[in-house]
Amino acid sequence: MSNYFLAALVILVANTLPAFAPPTWSILVFFSLRNGLDPIALVLIGVTCAVSGRAILAYTFRGVRGWLPKGYVTNMENIGVYIDGHSHRVIGLLALFFLSPISSAQLFEAAGIIKSIDLRPLLAAFAGGRLISYSIYVSGAAALSETSLGEIAKKELTSPQAIAIQVLLIIGLIALGNIKWKPRTPK
Repeated sequence: MSNYFLAALVILVANTLPAFAPPTWSILVFFSLRNGLDPIALVLIGVTCAVSGRAILAYTFRGVRGWLPKGYVTNMENIGVYIDGHSHRVIGLLALFFLSPISSAQLFEAAGIIKSIDLRPLLAAFAGGRLISYSIYVSGAAALSETSLGEIAKKELTSPQAIAIQVLLIIGLIALGNIKWKPRTPK
């Protein structure tokens, strides 16, 4: 199996997980250092597979909406109407997906639940932001030359900060859907 294919597979799977996956940048750094893969090709593979994985995640959540409590889905839809009704809110949402340094899984889960939100611009913004951040991480990979993927993954999965952030993001996603957002009509 080609190292590029293996990297693509690992990145795709990690980005389809709803929580607690190692960050894509750490997978890219590992493959860059361990296998001496071309940095440009690796970043492009990373962005493509991360975007594809997040699309799968969002569309999966869009598909399981029927299993979620009706009030939760209604509240999430009301957020979508609130966002869609104002161009500055749409721009803010795109900026969040472009610039977000935190795990994007919960952002895509929420966007997936909200059917009125077109996922394509979010995925494009995510791709643009990740192209920049992954390029920075892979080009700076020499600083991590003695680190294995297992060590990085273990650190990301077991560090109190990483666990706390994931738990807070999950709680935030649940709380967001439990707020009684007022239905609004776009202006």
